[in-house]
Amino acid sequence: MFVDSHCHLSFPELYGRIDSIRAEMAQAGVDRALVICTTLEEFARVHGLATAYDNFWCSAGVHPDNENVEEPTVERLLALASLPKVVAIGETGLDYYRLGQRTIEDMHWQRERLRVHVRAARRARRPLVVHTRSASADTVAILQEEGARDTGGVFHCFTETLDVARSALDLGFFVSFSGIVTFRNADALREVVRFVPLERCLIETDSPYLAPMPHRGKVNTPAWVTHVAALVAKEKRVSLQQVAEATTRNFERLFMPDR
Repeated sequence: MFVDSHCHLSFPELYGRIDSIRAEMAQAGVDRALVICTTLEEFARVHGLATAYDNFWCSAGVHPDNENVEEPTVERLLALASLPKVVAIGETGLDYYRLGQRTIEDMHWQRERLRVHVRAARRARRPLVVHTRSASADTVAILQEEGARDTGGVFHCFTETLDVARSALDLGFFVSFSGIVTFRNADALREVVRFVPLERCLIETDSPYLAPMPHRGKVNTPAWVTHVAALVAKEKRVSLQQVAEATTRNFERLFMPDR
């Protein structure tokens, strides 16, 4: 019934208990999950999960926060995208939140990495999983410049403004909401939930992070994506069943268009 469109089951907090996670998912009615890659070094474990279980799929990419890791090339990403059950390129994007002593100009390597991912996605005909934090203007500009409209994709774990959501929709992207929308101080983000059409919404956990209320502070799990769905249903004044059906349909349109 529900799909977790973004989780990190390869991370140590979750990887050692996949069987119990799957049991919890089944009990909650979460029947599919997309396992997200954040480094090329991690890819074998991510892909192993996707190929071991019939209701998991995965992505290939390098998160913008990750430094001192293998740098992706278009050719490397194309090779990984050709493997079974790899349905997306990313997670990629820009993150200027932790600049420290650096300037935005110093983050040129992040911008070039994002361009590499977009070029690979266009050639592989795979959608992009986009992360953006404190960098939305540059993220949107690069996606526009590199022709990301041709690939489509999703702005995952959306925390930006309504204007950024509008830019994502204008690019043909989906907008994915995480447990953050359930937090008490997330009124502005709930306005975005109301704004984005249901046919362009996805739901996710970003587990093991960002557990939704009433589990905030705990290790997140794909089973708890139902709390995100319930919040979306409340804000949009539709039934939980409608959210489940729409977000599942959206997931299939984006990541499995040939099914």
